Amino acid sequence: MSILRVAVPAPLRQLFDYLPPEGTDTRQIAGLRPGVRVRVPFGRRELTGILTAVVEESDSPPGALRAALEVLDREPLLNAAALSLGLWAARYYHHPPGEVLALALPPGLREGGQPQPPGTPAWRLTTRGKGLPADALSRSPRQAQALGLLQAEEAVSAARLKAEGISPAILRNLADKQLAERCTLPPVEAAPAPAAKGLALNPDQQQAFDHVLSEWGNFACHLLEGVTGSGKTEVYLQLIAHCLAQGRQALVLIPEIGLTPQTLQRFEQRFGSGIAVLHSGLAAGERLAAWDAARTGRARIVIGTRSAVFTPLREPGLIIVDEEHDSAFKQQDGFRYSARDIAVKRAQDARCCVVLGSATPSLETLHNALEGRYHHQQLPARAGAGTAPSIATIDVRCQPLDGGLSPPLVAAMTDCLSSGGQVLLFLNRRGYAPTLQCHDCGWMAQCGACDARLTVHRRQRRLRCHHCGATAPLARSCPECSSTRLLTNGLGTEQAEDSLHRQFASWPIHRVDSDSMQGRDAMQQLVTRLHTGEPCILIGTQMLTKGHHFPEVGLVAVIDADALLFSPDFRGEERMAQLLTQVAGRAGRADRPGRVLLQTHYPDHPAMRAILEQSYGEQARRLLRQRQEQGLPPWSQMLMLRSDCADPRAGEQFLARLRREVEPRLPPGCKLIGPLPAPLQRRAGKFRHQLLLNAPDRRSAQYAASQMVAAAESLPGRGGLSWSIDIDPLDLN
Repeated sequence: MSILRVAVPAPLRQLFDYLPPEGTDTRQIAGLRPGVRVRVPFGRRELTGILTAVVEESDSPPGALRAALEVLDREPLLNAAALSLGLWAARYYHHPPGEVLALALPPGLREGGQPQPPGTPAWRLTTRGKGLPADALSRSPRQAQALGLLQAEEAVSAARLKAEGISPAILRNLADKQLAERCTLPPVEAAPAPAAKGLALNPDQQQAFDHVLSEWGNFACHLLEGVTGSGKTEVYLQLIAHCLAQGRQALVLIPEIGLTPQTLQRFEQRFGSGIAVLHSGLAAGERLAAWDAARTGRARIVIGTRSAVFTPLREPGLIIVDEEHDSAFKQQDGFRYSARDIAVKRAQDARCCVVLGSATPSLETLHNALEGRYHHQQLPARAGAGTAPSIATIDVRCQPLDGGLSPPLVAAMTDCLSSGGQVLLFLNRRGYAPTLQCHDCGWMAQCGACDARLTVHRRQRRLRCHHCGATAPLARSCPECSSTRLLTNGLGTEQAEDSLHRQFASWPIHRVDSDSMQGRDAMQQLVTRLHTGEPCILIGTQMLTKGHHFPEVGLVAVIDADALLFSPDFRGEERMAQLLTQVAGRAGRADRPGRVLLQTHYPDHPAMRAILEQSYGEQARRLLRQRQEQGLPPWSQMLMLRSDCADPRAGEQFLARLRREVEPRLPPGCKLIGPLPAPLQRRAGKFRHQLLLNAPDRRSAQYAASQMVAAAESLPGRGGLSWSIDIDPLDLN
């Protein structure tokens, strides 16, 4: 008996066995290959799963097996490499395999839709439409125009019709009259154009390039550590050119959607066509077309954010993870995976090179490089005319602050703008103010579902929770005492922008945060404007720090550096060093000298002194020594099991019982911490508790994780309790 083993997208950590669909003959079953989609009954629902194997025996009794409903594909949508990678990730992160493999498909295919044939969407006349005279639709000029265009050619692309002023509504009207129909123009299989000539590499860049090529054709992981502005992207481009010349595909992972337009523009200038872009901001059709181009090999370069690491490729030859340290590569809910780590595993499976690039590498990656597991290439100086900026602190104690700006900072901004430069101000708090308080009774606006205060968004006249997304109208009076004397405490980017308009009324001011940068092209339009060189002020959050090239920025200032100093997470100082180094790196990237100012109440804090006196590499090595003394990652392996429950006691009791069951079976050296309330204990109406495990090595951590998952699955959960496991957690908050 042939049995289909299927990964079903359900929250269960197992594969499911099914009988073949009724009416399927032996030859059809023998021709089934793993990676095709199968529609199966699951409880009272019908789901689309992925076939992982055809086996002869099942652990389930024969009478208990149900028949699959339909095999949806003739050829696998996931090739053997993509299927193997997804199943490995499910095992490593202890996550349901069906949910992991579903992530490798675009949304439409996950729901059972059919892949669209490759090509360009177009329109053509039906038989009835072809029989019409040219003046048949003279009473409808736009329909007549569309008819004329379609009569002149066999088919016309939808993009060209749009450019001629023919709206989709006009075409739908023709379709309703059975005069026109949709079709697809076949893709033009043009030979790939040779890459444009790159810039001449300096000696450090050339050495890094040559070292990667020396390992070509074998698995090798390279850390490309280069200071901001050192030309890492040019090294990437020339490595990709070599990859394409070998007839292989390159996968480039970037941390944020906002970086996509400028990255794509630079890649198109160098390589022309044959580039696919994958991220969650695309329309469903665009994402499906890009995914299929990557899978079939029509796209030679694939650029994407985190989930693109699972995209099936026909001929992978090079993987690049830019800004590898960025926390955006770690999924923080649901399937909690690290795209950077999976990229390394994927390169190992494909026997190709993977390059991890950063000016501020994570301690895990740097540790692997220093231990010899990764090759370490360094670019210690800026490329071209760029020079490292000077860094200094402004002691704001006893100084008047207007919108968070001290008099010395205002003076420095005035000097920079007057000399034709641009100013970048960093404040990692969006909204107007983080707190709304009654001046008479002390009431504060709290989120009803989280242990957090509501943030004031004055432009929208709303209060928002930045943890669960809850909103409420901006109060005009205190709900406790009816006083109208409501105060805003703290500073956000909206308030800082208002202050800037008062103090620098004659200069353009641009706010950059997730509230202001709405729309797919908003960030690219701003970058284009900045590249004109117009003196202006930028005020924004972390969106400003991630890989952007602003050649005219002469002054960078961190308005509230103290917000980064006191983190309860052991990774807090590492993140502070990375963030401040990345922010500072936006200054002095071209001919204009750069200057960086950090406003602080604690100029003598050791972490603040380290920023001024040490390079990031020196700080990172000091932090590595501290982690080694404390037995913390990367010198150990960590995992976290978290419970969420509406009952504040049930989650803690669940984890306490789990600890009692698991602790005697743990490998030597494994230590459990907790259960403890999460730093933000209540979120979205659920109370969160966590149980941490610190293990001496990866093998011990994996064994402990399997024991904890098995125990958690066997324990009854009451009161709507749910739990999740996070392997190698980045955020303990």
